[in-house]
Amino acid sequence: MITILGLVVIGGAIWYAGFRPTDAAKTASPGGALEGGARADPSLRATPVIVAPVRRGNLDVYLFGLGTVTPLHTVMVRGRVDGQLMRVAFEEGQMVQAGDLLAQIDPRPFEVQLTLATGQLARDQALLDNARTDLERYRMLLEQDSISRQQVDTQESLVRQYEAAVQAGQGGIDNAKLQLTHARVIAPISGRVGLRQVDPGNIVRTSDANGIVVITQLQPIGVVFSIPEDALPRVMKRLRAGDKPIPVDAFDRAQKEKLGSGRLLAADNQIDTATGTVKLKAEFPNADGALFANQFVNVRMPVETRLNATLVPTAAIQRGAAGTFVYVVKDDRTVAVTPVQVGPVQGGITTIDNGVSAGAMVVVDGADRLREGAKVELVVGDKPAPPANDATRRGPRSDMGNNERLPVRQDPRARGSA
Repeated sequence: MITILGLVVIGGAIWYAGFRPTDAAKTASPGGALEGGARADPSLRATPVIVAPVRRGNLDVYLFGLGTVTPLHTVMVRGRVDGQLMRVAFEEGQMVQAGDLLAQIDPRPFEVQLTLATGQLARDQALLDNARTDLERYRMLLEQDSISRQQVDTQESLVRQYEAAVQAGQGGIDNAKLQLTHARVIAPISGRVGLRQVDPGNIVRTSDANGIVVITQLQPIGVVFSIPEDALPRVMKRLRAGDKPIPVDAFDRAQKEKLGSGRLLAADNQIDTATGTVKLKAEFPNADGALFANQFVNVRMPVETRLNATLVPTAAIQRGAAGTFVYVVKDDRTVAVTPVQVGPVQGGITTIDNGVSAGAMVVVDGADRLREGAKVELVVGDKPAPPANDATRRGPRSDMGNNERLPVRQDPRARGSA
Protein backbone atom coordinates (compact mmCIF):
# COMPACT_ATOMS: atom_id res chain seq x y z
CA MET A 1 0.00 0.00 0.00
CA ILE A 2 2.83 2.38 0.93
CA THR A 3 4.61 1.45 -2.33
CA ILE A 4 1.56 2.29 -4.46
CA LEU A 5 1.10 5.63 -2.69
CA GLY A 6 4.76 6.49 -3.33
CA LEU A 7 4.44 5.79 -7.05
CA VAL A 8 1.39 8.07 -7.32
CA VAL A 9 3.25 10.95 -5.60
CA ILE A 10 6.29 10.56 -7.89
CA GLY A 11 4.12 10.50 -11.05
CA GLY A 12 2.30 13.66 -10.00
CA ALA A 13 5.57 15.45 -9.39
CA ILE A 14 6.85 14.48 -12.84
CA TRP A 15 3.66 15.76 -14.53
CA TYR A 16 3.78 19.08 -12.71
CA ALA A 17 7.43 19.63 -13.56
CA GLY A 18 7.21 18.60 -17.25
CA PHE A 19 3.91 20.06 -18.59
CA ARG A 20 2.52 22.76 -16.39
CA PRO A 21 5.51 25.17 -16.65
CA THR A 22 5.45 24.93 -20.49
CA ASP A 23 1.76 25.90 -20.67
CA ALA A 24 2.38 28.74 -18.28
CA ALA A 25 5.30 29.99 -20.32
CA LYS A 26 3.17 29.98 -23.46
CA THR A 27 0.41 31.83 -21.69
CA ALA A 28 2.78 34.37 -20.21
CA SER A 29 4.71 34.98 -23.41
CA PRO A 30 3.53 38.29 -24.89
CA GLY A 31 4.71 37.40 -28.40
CA GLY A 32 3.11 34.01 -28.61
CA ALA A 33 -0.27 35.19 -29.82
CA LEU A 34 1.31 37.72 -32.24
CA GLU A 35 3.55 35.06 -33.75
CA GLY A 36 0.67 32.71 -34.40
CA GLY A 37 -1.43 35.50 -35.84
CA ALA A 38 1.32 36.46 -38.29
CA ARG A 39 1.40 32.91 -39.58
CA ALA A 40 -2.36 32.83 -39.93
CA ASP A 41 -2.81 36.20 -41.70
CA PRO A 42 -1.04 36.34 -45.08
CA SER A 43 -1.87 40.04 -45.53
CA LEU A 44 0.86 40.95 -43.05
CA ARG A 45 3.53 39.59 -45.39
CA ALA A 46 4.98 41.49 -48.40
CA THR A 47 4.25 39.78 -51.74
CA PRO A 48 7.26 39.56 -54.07
CA VAL A 49 6.44 41.03 -57.48
CA ILE A 50 8.33 42.02 -60.62
CA VAL A 51 7.89 45.64 -61.63
CA ALA A 52 8.77 47.74 -64.64
CA PRO A 53 8.71 51.50 -65.22
CA VAL A 54 6.23 53.34 -67.42
CA ARG A 55 8.20 55.12 -70.13
CA ARG A 56 7.81 57.47 -73.08
CA GLY A 57 8.80 56.44 -76.59
CA ASN A 58 7.80 55.86 -80.20
CA LEU A 59 5.87 52.75 -81.18
CA ASP A 60 5.33 51.41 -84.70
CA VAL A 61 1.87 49.89 -85.04
CA TYR A 62 1.69 46.92 -87.42
CA LEU A 63 -1.09 44.99 -89.10
CA PHE A 64 -0.66 41.25 -89.44
CA GLY A 65 -2.32 39.01 -91.98
CA LEU A 66 -2.17 35.63 -93.67
CA GLY A 67 -1.15 35.77 -97.30
CA THR A 68 -0.51 33.68 -100.39
CA VAL A 69 2.28 34.33 -102.86
CA THR A 70 0.65 35.11 -106.20
CA PRO A 71 2.67 35.62 -109.40
CA LEU A 72 2.07 38.90 -111.19
CA HIS A 73 2.01 37.00 -114.52
CA THR A 74 1.41 33.34 -115.30
CA VAL A 75 1.34 32.14 -118.92
CA MET A 76 0.41 28.72 -120.30
CA VAL A 77 2.48 28.41 -123.46
CA ARG A 78 0.64 26.74 -126.35
CA GLY A 79 1.61 26.22 -129.93
CA ARG A 80 0.08 28.86 -132.23
CA VAL A 81 0.15 26.44 -135.17
CA ASP A 82 -0.58 22.75 -135.47
CA GLY A 83 2.28 20.40 -136.18
CA GLN A 84 4.76 17.88 -134.88
CA LEU A 85 6.90 18.97 -131.95
CA MET A 86 10.46 18.50 -133.14
CA ARG A 87 12.51 19.86 -130.22
CA VAL A 88 12.17 21.23 -126.68
CA ALA A 89 14.76 23.91 -125.95
CA PHE A 90 14.32 24.33 -122.18
CA GLU A 91 15.06 22.40 -119.01
CA GLU A 92 12.27 21.88 -116.53
CA GLY A 93 12.50 24.49 -113.75
CA GLN A 94 14.80 26.71 -115.79
CA MET A 95 14.69 30.51 -115.61
CA VAL A 96 13.99 31.94 -119.06
CA GLN A 97 13.87 35.44 -120.50
CA ALA A 98 11.20 36.89 -122.73
CA GLY A 99 12.07 36.00 -126.34
CA ASP A 100 13.97 32.77 -125.56
CA LEU A 101 13.22 29.75 -127.74
CA LEU A 102 11.14 27.15 -125.89
CA ALA A 103 10.23 24.62 -128.58
CA GLN A 104 10.40 24.03 -132.33
CA ILE A 105 7.43 22.78 -134.35
CA ASP A 106 8.11 21.17 -137.74
CA PRO A 107 8.47 24.19 -140.10
CA ARG A 108 8.42 22.30 -143.44
CA PRO A 109 4.67 22.55 -144.10
CA PHE A 110 4.83 26.30 -143.61
CA GLU A 111 7.88 26.64 -145.84
CA VAL A 112 5.94 24.91 -148.61
CA GLN A 113 3.02 27.31 -148.10
CA LEU A 114 5.42 30.24 -148.37
CA THR A 115 6.80 28.90 -151.66
CA LEU A 116 3.30 28.49 -153.09
CA ALA A 117 2.28 31.97 -152.01
CA THR A 118 5.39 33.45 -153.54
CA GLY A 119 4.72 31.76 -156.87
CA GLN A 120 1.09 32.87 -156.90
CA LEU A 121 2.13 36.43 -156.25
CA ALA A 122 4.62 36.35 -159.14
CA ARG A 123 1.90 35.05 -161.50
CA ASP A 124 -0.58 37.73 -160.44
CA GLN A 125 2.06 40.42 -160.78
CA ALA A 126 2.84 39.35 -164.36
CA LEU A 127 -0.84 39.41 -165.30
CA LEU A 128 -1.16 42.86 -163.76
CA ASP A 129 1.80 44.19 -165.75
CA ASN A 130 0.34 42.84 -169.01
CA ALA A 131 -3.08 44.30 -168.26
CA ARG A 132 -1.59 47.72 -167.60
CA THR A 133 0.32 47.62 -170.90
CA ASP A 134 -2.86 46.71 -172.80
CA LEU A 135 -4.69 49.52 -171.05
CA GLU A 136 -2.17 52.05 -172.34
CA ARG A 137 -2.65 50.77 -175.91
CA TYR A 138 -6.42 50.92 -175.64
CA ARG A 139 -6.28 54.51 -174.46
CA MET A 140 -4.15 55.49 -177.48
CA LEU A 141 -6.58 53.77 -179.84
CA LEU A 142 -9.50 55.48 -178.12
CA GLU A 143 -7.90 58.87 -178.80
CA GLN A 144 -7.67 57.88 -182.48
CA ASP A 145 -11.30 56.81 -182.35
CA SER A 146 -10.28 53.29 -183.40
CA ILE A 147 -12.04 51.42 -180.56
CA SER A 148 -15.07 51.97 -178.42
CA ARG A 149 -15.07 53.44 -174.95
CA GLN A 150 -16.43 50.18 -173.58
CA GLN A 151 -13.25 48.28 -174.40
CA VAL A 152 -11.17 50.78 -172.43
CA ASP A 153 -13.48 50.54 -169.41
CA THR A 154 -13.32 46.76 -169.51
CA GLN A 155 -9.52 46.83 -169.54
CA GLU A 156 -9.41 49.26 -166.61
CA SER A 157 -11.62 46.89 -164.64
CA LEU A 158 -9.31 43.98 -165.47
CA VAL A 159 -6.32 45.96 -164.21
CA ARG A 160 -8.07 46.60 -160.91
CA GLN A 161 -8.84 42.88 -160.58
CA TYR A 162 -5.18 41.97 -161.08
CA GLU A 163 -4.16 44.64 -158.55
CA ALA A 164 -6.46 43.03 -155.98
CA ALA A 165 -5.04 39.61 -156.81
CA VAL A 166 -1.52 40.93 -156.23
CA GLN A 167 -2.56 42.31 -152.84
CA ALA A 168 -4.11 38.95 -151.90
CA GLY A 169 -0.95 37.20 -152.99
CA GLN A 170 1.14 39.48 -150.84
CA GLY A 171 -1.16 38.69 -147.91
CA GLY A 172 -0.67 34.98 -148.56
CA ILE A 173 3.08 35.44 -148.39
CA ASP A 174 2.83 37.40 -145.14
CA ASN A 175 0.57 34.72 -143.65
CA ALA A 176 2.95 31.95 -144.64
CA LYS A 177 5.85 33.84 -143.10
CA LEU A 178 3.84 34.36 -139.90
CA GLN A 179 2.99 30.66 -139.68
CA LEU A 180 6.63 29.86 -140.22
CA THR A 181 7.55 32.24 -137.40
CA HIS A 182 4.99 30.61 -135.07
CA ALA A 183 6.68 27.28 -135.63
CA ARG A 184 9.26 28.63 -133.20
CA VAL A 185 7.62 28.73 -129.75
CA ILE A 186 9.02 31.80 -127.95
CA ALA A 187 8.78 32.67 -124.23
CA PRO A 188 6.30 35.56 -123.92
CA ILE A 189 7.49 36.61 -120.43
CA SER A 190 10.50 36.15 -118.19
CA GLY A 191 10.16 33.65 -115.37
CA ARG A 192 10.54 30.04 -114.32
CA VAL A 193 9.22 27.26 -116.53
CA GLY A 194 7.40 24.38 -114.93
CA LEU A 195 7.23 20.72 -115.88
CA ARG A 196 7.01 19.85 -119.58
CA GLN A 197 3.48 18.91 -120.63
CA VAL A 198 4.32 17.26 -123.96
CA ASP A 199 7.31 15.38 -125.31
CA PRO A 200 9.06 15.81 -128.66
CA GLY A 201 7.52 13.78 -131.47
CA ASN A 202 3.91 14.45 -130.45
CA ILE A 203 1.50 16.48 -132.52
CA VAL A 204 0.68 19.76 -130.80
CA ARG A 205 -2.44 21.75 -131.58
CA THR A 206 -3.57 25.23 -130.71
CA SER A 207 -6.58 23.75 -128.88
CA ASP A 208 -4.53 21.59 -126.48
CA ALA A 209 -5.77 22.14 -122.89
CA ASN A 210 -2.41 21.66 -121.15
CA GLY A 211 -0.24 23.44 -123.69
CA ILE A 212 3.50 22.86 -123.79
CA VAL A 213 4.66 24.41 -120.50
CA VAL A 214 3.64 27.04 -117.92
CA ILE A 215 5.84 30.06 -117.21
CA THR A 216 5.51 31.83 -113.86
CA GLN A 217 7.02 35.25 -113.23
CA LEU A 218 8.91 35.25 -109.94
CA GLN A 219 10.79 38.56 -110.08
CA PRO A 220 8.95 40.61 -109.05
CA ILE A 221 6.21 38.58 -107.42
CA GLY A 222 2.99 39.46 -105.59
CA VAL A 223 1.47 38.53 -102.23
CA VAL A 224 -2.28 38.69 -101.60
CA PHE A 225 -3.30 38.92 -97.94
CA SER A 226 -6.32 39.92 -95.86
CA ILE A 227 -6.75 42.46 -93.08
CA PRO A 228 -9.77 43.25 -90.86
CA GLU A 229 -12.21 45.73 -92.34
CA ASP A 230 -11.79 47.98 -89.27
CA ALA A 231 -8.18 48.60 -90.27
CA LEU A 232 -9.03 49.52 -93.87
CA PRO A 233 -9.54 53.29 -93.30
CA ARG A 234 -6.00 53.72 -91.97
CA VAL A 235 -4.55 51.77 -94.89
CA MET A 236 -6.57 53.65 -97.52
CA LYS A 237 -5.54 56.96 -96.00
CA ARG A 238 -1.88 56.12 -96.54
CA LEU A 239 -2.55 54.73 -100.02
CA ARG A 240 -4.36 57.88 -101.11
CA ALA A 241 -1.61 60.08 -99.67
CA GLY A 242 0.91 58.45 -101.99
CA ASP A 243 3.83 60.37 -100.48
CA LYS A 244 5.87 57.20 -99.98
CA PRO A 245 5.29 53.46 -100.46
CA ILE A 246 3.83 51.43 -97.61
CA PRO A 247 6.41 48.76 -96.72
CA VAL A 248 5.28 45.15 -96.36
CA ASP A 249 7.32 42.28 -94.88
CA ALA A 250 6.73 38.58 -95.49
CA PHE A 251 7.65 35.88 -92.99
CA ASP A 252 7.57 32.10 -93.09
CA ARG A 253 4.85 29.96 -91.53
CA ALA A 254 6.56 29.97 -88.12
CA GLN A 255 7.12 33.76 -88.28
CA LYS A 256 10.80 33.25 -87.54
CA GLU A 257 12.48 33.87 -90.90
CA LYS A 258 11.95 37.00 -92.97
CA LEU A 259 11.45 36.03 -96.60
CA GLY A 260 11.41 39.45 -98.19
CA SER A 261 10.39 43.09 -98.10
CA GLY A 262 8.15 44.82 -100.61
CA ARG A 263 5.53 47.52 -100.98
CA LEU A 264 1.76 47.68 -100.99
CA LEU A 265 0.24 47.91 -104.48
CA ALA A 266 -3.52 48.10 -104.08
CA ALA A 267 -6.61 47.14 -102.09
CA ASP A 268 -9.56 45.15 -103.36
CA ASN A 269 -12.76 47.02 -104.24
CA GLN A 270 -15.03 45.14 -101.85
CA ILE A 271 -15.10 43.58 -98.38
CA ASP A 272 -15.75 39.88 -97.91
CA THR A 273 -18.98 39.84 -95.89
CA ALA A 274 -18.41 36.24 -94.77
CA THR A 275 -15.13 37.00 -93.00
CA GLY A 276 -15.23 40.78 -92.51
CA THR A 277 -11.87 41.17 -94.21
CA VAL A 278 -10.55 42.91 -97.31
CA LYS A 279 -7.79 41.70 -99.62
CA LEU A 280 -4.62 43.68 -100.24
CA LYS A 281 -1.89 43.05 -102.80
CA ALA A 282 1.81 43.73 -102.31
CA GLU A 283 4.77 43.45 -104.65
CA PHE A 284 8.16 41.96 -103.69
CA PRO A 285 11.37 42.14 -105.76
CA ASN A 286 12.18 38.53 -104.74
CA ALA A 287 15.76 38.85 -106.00
CA ASP A 288 16.87 35.78 -104.00
CA GLY A 289 13.88 33.66 -105.04
CA ALA A 290 12.77 33.04 -101.45
CA LEU A 291 9.11 33.53 -102.37
CA PHE A 292 7.50 30.79 -104.43
CA ALA A 293 4.17 30.75 -106.23
CA ASN A 294 1.22 29.73 -103.99
CA GLN A 295 3.44 29.75 -100.89
CA PHE A 296 1.79 30.53 -97.54
CA VAL A 297 3.32 33.53 -95.74
CA ASN A 298 2.66 35.74 -92.72
CA VAL A 299 2.52 39.41 -93.63
CA ARG A 300 3.42 42.41 -91.46
CA MET A 301 2.61 45.94 -92.55
CA PRO A 302 3.12 49.17 -90.54
CA VAL A 303 0.11 51.49 -90.55
CA GLU A 304 1.12 54.24 -88.13
CA THR A 305 3.78 55.39 -85.67
CA ARG A 306 2.79 56.60 -82.19
CA LEU A 307 5.22 59.39 -81.31
CA ASN A 308 6.15 60.09 -77.67
CA ALA A 309 3.54 57.63 -76.45
CA THR A 310 3.17 56.28 -72.90
CA LEU A 311 4.36 52.67 -73.01
CA VAL A 312 3.98 49.83 -70.53
CA PRO A 313 4.65 46.08 -70.80
CA THR A 314 1.53 44.27 -71.94
CA ALA A 315 1.87 41.91 -68.97
CA ALA A 316 1.07 44.83 -66.65
CA ILE A 317 -2.44 45.27 -68.08
CA GLN A 318 -5.09 43.65 -65.90
CA ARG A 319 -8.77 43.29 -66.72
CA GLY A 320 -11.67 43.29 -64.33
CA ALA A 321 -15.33 44.17 -64.05
CA ALA A 322 -14.51 47.88 -64.06
CA GLY A 323 -12.34 47.60 -67.18
CA THR A 324 -8.59 47.63 -67.70
CA PHE A 325 -6.25 48.68 -64.89
CA VAL A 326 -2.69 48.35 -63.63
CA TYR A 327 -1.18 47.94 -60.17
CA VAL A 328 0.94 51.03 -59.48
CA VAL A 329 3.53 50.72 -56.71
CA LYS A 330 3.49 53.70 -54.34
CA ASP A 331 6.36 55.09 -52.27
CA ASP A 332 5.33 53.12 -49.16
CA ARG A 333 5.68 49.83 -51.07
CA THR A 334 1.94 49.30 -51.38
CA VAL A 335 -0.01 48.97 -54.62
CA ALA A 336 -2.91 51.02 -55.93
CA VAL A 337 -5.42 49.83 -58.51
CA THR A 338 -5.24 52.45 -61.30
CA PRO A 339 -7.73 52.31 -64.21
CA VAL A 340 -6.12 52.96 -67.60
CA GLN A 341 -7.27 53.47 -71.16
CA VAL A 342 -5.19 51.31 -73.48
CA GLY A 343 -4.27 52.07 -77.08
CA PRO A 344 -2.64 49.92 -79.77
CA VAL A 345 -0.74 46.83 -78.67
CA GLN A 346 2.44 45.79 -80.44
CA GLY A 347 4.15 42.62 -79.31
CA GLY A 348 4.85 42.91 -75.59
CA ILE A 349 4.30 46.68 -75.45
CA THR A 350 0.98 48.50 -74.96
CA THR A 351 0.33 52.20 -75.38
CA ILE A 352 -1.59 53.97 -72.62
CA ASP A 353 -3.86 56.83 -73.66
CA ASN A 354 -4.86 57.81 -70.13
CA GLY A 355 -4.36 56.67 -66.54
CA VAL A 356 -0.65 56.58 -65.71
CA SER A 357 2.32 58.78 -66.50
CA ALA A 358 5.94 58.07 -67.33
CA GLY A 359 8.13 57.13 -64.39
CA ALA A 360 5.51 55.17 -62.45
CA MET A 361 6.34 51.58 -61.48
CA VAL A 362 3.76 48.97 -62.47
CA VAL A 363 3.53 45.31 -61.54
CA VAL A 364 4.20 42.95 -64.46
CA ASP A 365 4.41 39.62 -62.59
CA GLY A 366 2.73 38.47 -59.40
CA ALA A 367 -0.42 40.62 -59.82
CA ASP A 368 -2.72 37.63 -59.25
CA ARG A 369 -1.90 37.76 -55.51
CA LEU A 370 -2.49 41.48 -55.07
CA ARG A 371 -5.34 43.72 -54.02
CA GLU A 372 -5.74 47.42 -53.27
CA GLY A 373 -3.23 48.49 -50.60
CA ALA A 374 -1.31 45.21 -50.50
CA LYS A 375 2.35 45.38 -49.47
CA VAL A 376 4.87 44.22 -52.05
CA GLU A 377 8.52 43.34 -52.25
CA LEU A 378 9.95 44.86 -55.44
CA VAL A 379 11.99 42.99 -58.02
CA VAL A 380 13.12 45.16 -60.95
CA GLY A 381 12.08 43.72 -64.27
CA ASP A 382 15.50 43.89 -65.90
CA LYS A 383 17.19 42.05 -63.00
CA PRO A 384 16.96 38.29 -62.49
CA ALA A 385 14.25 37.36 -59.99
CA PRO A 386 15.37 35.46 -56.89
CA PRO A 387 14.69 31.70 -56.81
CA ALA A 388 11.04 31.15 -55.96
CA ASN A 389 10.34 28.80 -53.07
CA ASP A 390 7.09 26.99 -52.50
CA ALA A 391 5.66 29.91 -50.57
CA THR A 392 6.45 32.34 -53.40
CA ARG A 393 4.95 30.15 -56.09
CA ARG A 394 1.79 29.26 -54.21
CA GLY A 395 1.39 32.39 -52.09
CA PRO A 396 1.27 32.64 -48.27
CA ARG A 397 0.25 29.50 -46.42
CA SER A 398 -1.43 29.00 -43.07
CA ASP A 399 -0.22 26.59 -40.40
CA MET A 400 -3.78 25.40 -39.96
CA GLY A 401 -4.95 22.03 -41.14
CA ASN A 402 -6.62 21.39 -44.48
CA ASN A 403 -10.07 21.83 -42.91
CA GLU A 404 -9.18 25.13 -41.24
CA ARG A 405 -7.71 27.26 -44.10
CA LEU A 406 -8.50 30.94 -44.14
CA PRO A 407 -10.80 32.04 -46.99
CA VAL A 408 -8.93 33.64 -49.93
CA ARG A 409 -9.97 37.23 -50.63
CA GLN A 410 -9.95 38.48 -54.23
CA ASP A 411 -10.43 41.96 -55.59
CA PRO A 412 -13.45 41.78 -57.93
CA ARG A 413 -12.02 44.72 -59.95
CA ALA A 414 -8.83 42.82 -60.58
CA ARG A 415 -10.04 39.35 -61.57
CA GLY A 416 -13.72 39.81 -62.25
CA SER A 417 -13.40 39.37 -66.01
CA ALA A 418 -10.18 37.37 -66.17
